[in-house]
Amino acid sequence: MMEMTHTISSNDCLMQLFEERREIEDYQKGVPRWCTGCGDNAILTAVQRLCRDEGLLPEKTVFVSGIGCSSRLPHYMNTYGFHGIHGRALPVAEGVKMARPDLTVFVNTGDGDCCSIGAAHWIHAVRYNMDLTMMLHDNQIYGLTKMQASPTSPIGTKSNTTPRGSYLEALNPLTVTLGISNVSFVAQVVDWIPEVLYQVIAAAYRHKGFSFVRIIQRCPEWMPKLMDPWLHDPDRVLLLHHEDGIEISSSLARTYTRMEEHDPRNMNRAREIASEYDPIPVGILYRNPDVACYEDLRHDPRLRTNSMVQSGIEAEFDKFTVWPETDGLTR
Repeated sequence: MMEMTHTISSNDCLMQLFEERREIEDYQKGVPRWCTGCGDNAILTAVQRLCRDEGLLPEKTVFVSGIGCSSRLPHYMNTYGFHGIHGRALPVAEGVKMARPDLTVFVNTGDGDCCSIGAAHWIHAVRYNMDLTMMLHDNQIYGLTKMQASPTSPIGTKSNTTPRGSYLEALNPLTVTLGISNVSFVAQVVDWIPEVLYQVIAAAYRHKGFSFVRIIQRCPEWMPKLMDPWLHDPDRVLLLHHEDGIEISSSLARTYTRMEEHDPRNMNRAREIASEYDPIPVGILYRNPDVACYEDLRHDPRLRTNSMVQSGIEAEFDKFTVWPETDGLTR
């Protein structure tokens, strides 16, 4: 019996590569409605660039968000998206990942959305260590609802809910996350250094497990001058670099000369760095690829058919069904 073979010419290969290559425009949708100068614009650009560079298939990529300015991001991505309710982005994303582990899932949430109403979900998402990439857009204020103090607002912040200034010290999302069991990836970036912003988000995406990335961003509408001291003084930014972290280009090193070679495996030093706010530490604080993912521990290899799903739902309904009594007859 003659075996038929099919050969592909070099031209065919080049044509196939050309057809499969995607551009940033392939991931863009709509016109962003954020304020001019809002850090969300920089985050969106970095995410779209990542999708292009990694060749992520739009039909295999999901962005999940809660409520807030940051949570509009899925509307501007030409992928699947879920705009959830306040504080509930993480449980939705976890459900997506459990049901469809083949999908790439990102979570975009704000400091109010995550650290206030969604705080319980945040803690347990870190503990479960599911393969999700979470970006905390932290502008240290409730922006969409017109300037209320958030858990990360600096003490003394005057807002509509704290007209005399906030009384409590700001919550530190880094130290909280590093204190949770099973934590596997923690990083911090700022929106005005796009090179590092992109590198860290890319590293978070490539990490197998729950990646927590805090992005300190500017809010030109409600907190226009909050980050100016750090924005205009490069010496107040500490760049973290390591062979297992991110690399600092020579051009960036000429501007930001304050650097530390930090091993992301060093939890004790990571916690020390996380406690600092001036200079702002930027880079990967902690990474442990050996922590098991919850979906790998619990995933059922059996194929979920429609009949299996229907029978499971009916079995649950039967637990609460009250059957009418009949004369001497049983069901």
